[in-house]
Amino acid sequence: MNNKFNELSTEEARVIQDKGTERPFTGLYNDNNEGGLYICKQCDSPLYKSEHKFQSTCGWPSFDDEIEGSIKRIPDSDGRRTEIVCASCDGHLGHVFHGEQLTDNNIRHCVNSISMNFVSVEDLNK
Repeated sequence: MNNKFNELSTEEARVIQDKGTERPFTGLYNDNNEGGLYICKQCDSPLYKSEHKFQSTCGWPSFDDEIEGSIKRIPDSDGRRTEIVCASCDGHLGHVFHGEQLTDNNIRHCVNSISMNFVSVEDLNK
């Protein structure tokens, strides 16, 4: 596990470390359609590629796949949902849902924008 973490704002820590949720339709990446890579805000580990992202209209960025080994799934404290966390630092990302028939993969990672940073294709190629 990476022991060096980025400094987080109070709101980022509330979501990432305290398992909070940002308000729907307020996140920076909800409507982002640029090509690139989504990385963990706490530890910079790659999580999702832009081609994994799709518009689900749920109010949070949605992904139907992940970078292999980047996400851990754990039972949520509410007993109904499955929480997703960064596999490198255990930072809270959101929840994963199955069976909604929104994409061919039939899975939706519902992720808080505040839990991620985005690196554009241009910046990746520098």
